[in-house]
Amino acid sequence: MSSQTSKLTALRQKATHEFEQFFGIFLYLSFFFLSITTYRVFLLKEFHDLYFYYSFALINAFVFAKVILLGEYAHLGKKLEDKPLLLSSVYKALLFTLLVICFHYFEEGIRRLLHGGNMSGTFYEMSLDLLLARSLIIFATFVPFFAFREMRRVLGEEKFRALLFRPRELRNL
Repeated sequence: MSSQTSKLTALRQKATHEFEQFFGIFLYLSFFFLSITTYRVFLLKEFHDLYFYYSFALINAFVFAKVILLGEYAHLGKKLEDKPLLLSSVYKALLFTLLVICFHYFEEGIRRLLHGGNMSGTFYEMSLDLLLARSLIIFATFVPFFAFREMRRVLGEEKFRALLFRPRELRNL
């Protein structure tokens, strides 16, 4: 019975860790996407349907957080982890930007299929300038995100948290 209890405890710890990872990624992405949405709302003076714009930003943050976790579980970007942190961070940001864009197109294609269209129209109706703009925003959001994740990986969880959240005299680095 104790081995079953230890397996259950390990499973609970793993689930808690994964939820914390997901929630942290979601919060980070939510901050950026809600900021961009607010900028867009004020720039275009589109104050109607605010709940829709902000809901869409949060849904995107949720989906992108899950895509990032899936990419990390598939060991995407591990190839350059022994290189300088800047290089591995930019490399991961680029790879995950491409992954998110691919998921976005796939999601759009599925939506079209559900509404009676065909999936092939997805690629033709999305303009290149919109694709480049989205990719640039996602890439710019991912560079600092992966830089911090790479720093945490290299320093270790405890040192990283101490560096960010403890006063200098209490860090013991």
